[in-house]
Amino acid sequence: MCHLYRSVDAKLVPLTDPRVVILVTNSNVRHELTGSEYPMRRQSCFDAAKAMGKKSLREASMQDLDAIKSSITDEMYRLARHVINEIARTTKAVTALESGDYTQFGQLMVQSHESLRDDYEVSCPELDELVASAMEVEGVYGSRMTGGGFGGCTVTLVKTDSVEKAINNMKEKYSGKATFYVCSPCDGAQKLTL
Repeated sequence: MCHLYRSVDAKLVPLTDPRVVILVTNSNVRHELTGSEYPMRRQSCFDAAKAMGKKSLREASMQDLDAIKSSITDEMYRLARHVINEIARTTKAVTALESGDYTQFGQLMVQSHESLRDDYEVSCPELDELVASAMEVEGVYGSRMTGGGFGGCTVTLVKTDSVEKAINNMKEKYSGKATFYVCSPCDGAQKLTL
């Protein structure tokens, strides 16, 4: 499901191919958020949007951000760059899934992780290890951290017949002890008639 954050609308995005699964990997690293880290990022993004004369970064482009680069801090620029590019990646990801282009979708997942690590700075070494070791396996399309960061889980789009190889490689390369959940696409939540 893709939420369109300018409104309360959501769009169902197909992922019904039985040849692929989502591997959720819990790093078992607890989220160690200090009270100010996430609110600071949110405020910096709000301030960047305001500096561009926008209500939110949803309305901004990289050209808009580049135009004000000299008037904001480097950190504010990186945070806003992540959000603007993540919005664009999400739109491209929807198109990729709708056309069954798992290679493109996987590349977008990796780009997202790199941006979360380098620009938004919410990854951690353990999540980076899990993503890197997943990406070494043939049959893995893409992998990224998910959730609030600073620990937690990764999600990996992988061919069904490559799941065991992916899990084994991640276990071998990961410095911690991860927990793995193989999730098959399904119709999701729906109303039941009893």
